[in-house]
Amino acid sequence: MKFTCLSKGGGFHFSPCHMLNVSGFRILLDCPLDLSSLALFSPVPVAHQAHESLDTDSVIRKKQKIEKTLDANDLVHAEPWYKTVKNLHLWDASFIDVVLISSPMGMLGLPFLTRTRDFSAKIYVTEASARIGQLLMEDLVSMHMELRQFYGPEDSCFPQWMRWEELEVLPSELRKIALGKDCEELGAWMPLYSAVDVKDCMRKVQTLKYAEEACYNGTLIVKAFSSGLEIGTCNWTINDFSSLDKNMENDDTYFDPVTSSSGRDDVSNLEEMAASLLKDDESAEEIEKLVFICACALDSVRVGGSVLVPIDRLGVVLCLLEQMSLLLESSSLKVPIYIISSVAEELLAFTNIIPEWVCKQRQEKLFSGEPLFAHVKLIKERKIHVFPAVHSPELLTNWQEPCVVFCPNWSLRLGPVVHLLRHWCSDPNSLLVLESGVDADIALLPFKPMAMKVLQCSFLSGLSLQKVQPLLKILQPKLVLFPKDLSCKIQISEANMIFLFSENETLRIPSSKESTDIDIATDLASKFRWKTFKQETITRLEGELFMDHGKHRLLSGFQPANSKQQRPLVHWGSPDVKVLLTELSKMGISGTIKQVTDDAKSEDDAKSENAAAIIDIHDPEKALIDVRETGTVIIAANENLASHIVKAVDIVLDGI
Repeated sequence: MKFTCLSKGGGFHFSPCHMLNVSGFRILLDCPLDLSSLALFSPVPVAHQAHESLDTDSVIRKKQKIEKTLDANDLVHAEPWYKTVKNLHLWDASFIDVVLISSPMGMLGLPFLTRTRDFSAKIYVTEASARIGQLLMEDLVSMHMELRQFYGPEDSCFPQWMRWEELEVLPSELRKIALGKDCEELGAWMPLYSAVDVKDCMRKVQTLKYAEEACYNGTLIVKAFSSGLEIGTCNWTINDFSSLDKNMENDDTYFDPVTSSSGRDDVSNLEEMAASLLKDDESAEEIEKLVFICACALDSVRVGGSVLVPIDRLGVVLCLLEQMSLLLESSSLKVPIYIISSVAEELLAFTNIIPEWVCKQRQEKLFSGEPLFAHVKLIKERKIHVFPAVHSPELLTNWQEPCVVFCPNWSLRLGPVVHLLRHWCSDPNSLLVLESGVDADIALLPFKPMAMKVLQCSFLSGLSLQKVQPLLKILQPKLVLFPKDLSCKIQISEANMIFLFSENETLRIPSSKESTDIDIATDLASKFRWKTFKQETITRLEGELFMDHGKHRLLSGFQPANSKQQRPLVHWGSPDVKVLLTELSKMGISGTIKQVTDDAKSEDDAKSENAAAIIDIHDPEKALIDVRETGTVIIAANENLASHIVKAVDIVLDGI
C-alpha cells in the first residue's frame, strides 16, 4: 500500500485529505474546501464602503507597499474564489478509482472533481453525510449568488486580484492566505461550482447505510461506521484480502452528546474502548461549554442586546437550541430564536429521521414516540422561527429585538451573518459567538470599529492526543500512521510499527501477509499432484481465476480432452550444465562448456556450479545453450536439434 497525505487539514471545517494506493486502486479520502481562506475577501459592501474601496489614497498606499495596521480596504474587493486542497490539483483526476467521504464538510470540494471531464471514480458516502453535504453545498451556492450579483461577471477567466503585481502589494497576513506559507497554493484557488454542478455531483454518489458493505471491482470491501464526531461522520474500513486490512480514520473517534459512538462490529471489546476513551468525561466538558455560551447569551438579552451565532456544526447547533430555549424559559424572558438559512427547514427535518447516527439516549426518545430533538416541539410552539433569507417578508413581519439568531456562515464573509453583524456591530450589549480557529482580527476587519462583544469557543474536532495511547492499547494495530509534526508530543509503544508522514510525501506501507488465500473448486482440488522442488512443495492446476466480493476463486474452465498431452512442462530453476552435457551426449549431441564471468561477480562465484555458462554445440550441427540464473536460452537453426535439447533440459530439471 502507498499512502500520501495531500493535506493535514485545519480542524472540523477543513478535514484532512489523503490518497491511498491499495492493490493498484487509487483511493481519495475526503475532498474538502478551505473556507477559512474566504477571510481574504471583503463581504458585500454597503454603498459608502463601495466608494471607499476605490479611494485613490488607498490604491497609492497599496502600490507603495506601506505596511500598517490592517483595515477593510486591504481586503480583496472581488467575487470570491475558493481554495481547494493545495496538492490535489497536482494529481490526474482520471486516475482516481474510489473516493471515500467521511463527513459533510469533507465533500464540499467534490463538485470540483466530478465536473472534470475524465473523472470516473466511484464515490461512497453515508446517507446522512450525503444529504447534509448536499444541503451545505446548495446553501453555499445560494450565499455566493449575492456576491456574484453585486460584482457581476468577470471580464476574464483570470481575475484581477490573482495577478502577481496585485498579490505582491497585499499585506503579509493576506498574502499568506492567498499564496500559502511557501507560495505554492495559488493553483488551489477555483471559482465556485454552480447548482447544476452540485446536482450532477450527487448523481455520481453511491450512498451507504450505517455499517453497510460495498464491494468495488470485486476486490475492495469498504464499510462506514459512525465516528461520533458529528451526525453522519464516519470512519472507513477498507479490506482488500490480498494484503493487510485497513482502518482509515479521517474523522477520529469522539463521543459527543448528540451523535452515536463507533459501531465497529469487528471490535469485540467496544464497551471497554468506549469506557477508556471517556474516562476524562469529555462529553460533560462539551456540555459545560454549551451551558456557558447560553449563560453569556442570557446576560446579553437581559440588557437589551441580541445574540448572533454563526456556528455551522449541526450537533452543536441542535444542543444550543435546546439549552438556549430551556434557559430563556426558566428566566421568563420572551426572546425569539431565529434560524435563517436557505436550507434550514429541510436540514432540521432531516435530523429527526436518522436515529442510527445519534446516541442511545436520543434513540430511546424515538422508541417512546418523542422527536429526537427538542426543536420540533419548539418550532410548533413558535419559540423557534425558521426563515430562508434575511430579506424574507415573513421575517421582516415577525422580527423583534432583542433576539437570538443562528445563521451561516462562520467565515463572516457570506450569508445572513454579514447583514446582521453590520446591524449589531456598534451595539456593546450584543454578543457574537465564534468558533475558535477563525482568525477574529481578520474576520472582523469589515465590521470595525467593533463595540459588540465577541465570545470565541473551541469544540472538539477529533481524538485528543491523550486518547491515542489508550486507543492503540485496545485495538493493537500492526501498523500506525502518525503525523510527523505530532510525533514529539506523544510516545507510542515500540510494539506498534510506526510510520510518520508529512504533507505531499508518499509512504510505502509493507503488507503483513506473506501469501494470499484462494478458494479452489472441489473438482480442481481433487487433481492435486504434489512435487517438491528445492524444499518447496508445489502443484499445477489449470482453471479460471475470479475475484468475487474481495476473494480469489479458482474455478474449472473448459479444457480439450487431450489438454494434458498438449500442455508443456513448467520447470523450476536452472539446469546443471555438466549434467545437461552428459544427457546431450547420450543423444549423440556433442559440445563444450564455456564459463561466463560477470564483472560484478568474484572469480569464486564464476567457478561455482550455479555460475552463468554457455554450452557450445558443434555436432551434429552448431547450436548454443545460454544458461543463467534468470533463465535458459536455446539457439539452434535446426528445429529437430532444438527439440532434442529441450527434451534433455526436461530430463535434467524435471518439470510439472
